[in-house]
Amino acid sequence: MPLTRRAFGATALAAAVTATLAACGTSSTSTTGSSDKALTFLIAASGDAESAAYREAVAAFTEQTGIEVELQLATDLQQELAQGFAAGAPADVFYLAPDYLASYADNGSLYAYGDQLSNVDDFYPSLVANLTYDGVLYGAPKDFSTLGLFINTDLWAAAGLTEADYPKDWASLEAVAATLTSGGVVGLTATGEYARVGAFMAQAGGGLVSADGTRATASSDGSVAGLAEVKKLLEAGSMKFSADLSTGWGGEAFGTGLAAMAIEGNWLIGAMSADYPDVAYTAVELPAGPAGKGTMTFTNAYGIAEASSRKEDAVALVEFLTTTQQQLAFSAAFGVMPSIQSAADQFKADNPDKVVFLNGADYAISMPTANGASDVVADFNSQIASLATSDPKTILDSVQANLEAVIA
Repeated sequence: MPLTRRAFGATALAAAVTATLAACGTSSTSTTGSSDKALTFLIAASGDAESAAYREAVAAFTEQTGIEVELQLATDLQQELAQGFAAGAPADVFYLAPDYLASYADNGSLYAYGDQLSNVDDFYPSLVANLTYDGVLYGAPKDFSTLGLFINTDLWAAAGLTEADYPKDWASLEAVAATLTSGGVVGLTATGEYARVGAFMAQAGGGLVSADGTRATASSDGSVAGLAEVKKLLEAGSMKFSADLSTGWGGEAFGTGLAAMAIEGNWLIGAMSADYPDVAYTAVELPAGPAGKGTMTFTNAYGIAEASSRKEDAVALVEFLTTTQQQLAFSAAFGVMPSIQSAADQFKADNPDKVVFLNGADYAISMPTANGASDVVADFNSQIASLATSDPKTILDSVQANLEAVIA
């Protein structure tokens, strides 16, 4: 039964109420230039390397402009953002997930500054589209990731396969996945969620929403064909979702040798180095489908609060953080891919192992960002878990109805 707009809003409403009740304090840690007059910048760092890189960046910005910045390290970014908005005292600048952009834009929390950026045409179009709501660009993409195909090269060679066998289309993917499925090892794995299987939908010309996010396309022929291809691989036994391998995500299934190939993002490179250093692997672009190449892209934005009294300084900070030089510095420091096209050539030269992921920016689709869409995706994910025994069109017809309820 299709979910209603009211049902989709329940989760967000509960989170907002919880955040408001908890708004008696914050767990952010001020680290740079703390003063009442400083521009506040709230981030959720992936680790010490990212924190250090941002400390260095804001210090350089202050030296260049004279604008002091108070860098705040969130322990629970979404809660702390909600607390700030509820109290009427949000950070001036903050990391903003696309999932929350529409709801914050709708309630007037966000400053729409995209048209003020001098480098707006340098960002990858797919990232700009992911951060545009009702035709307005609300935030600059800070960096991004895409999906690729990770291959265990030892298992590959043991199966008699060579580089010439790297799959270029669905037929060759089916063939090598079958060949690699042997002795307790499955040929292909992925986390059972739209953020992975959506790549197949893109390769067939589909996806959950249109490129501009204004129309639901879940039940389109391309979307159905893409999900049907995943079902075909599951039924053949040559693909298993990571949960069916008793692992938490596709990277774990791949790193522990339970799967010879995995559809994962470029973040797995760091995980392989840290957690599975003895596993030999390579990464290639995902094979094309009947409509061509397709992958998923993921990004976060730099948001600016509408309540900020320092909007001009905030925009200046964002522009500094998204310069070619600074984007490349972040890439070197903690492995992210630059969101601007002018950094591409140098990034490829410096990171040959990530070229296949950067290439994906040209043909990637994004997660839907309409207000309530995250609840639709969560419901879709629960249905993907039983895809092997379900009808793809029936699943996607229900997703279509649910999306239409929130996009209308």
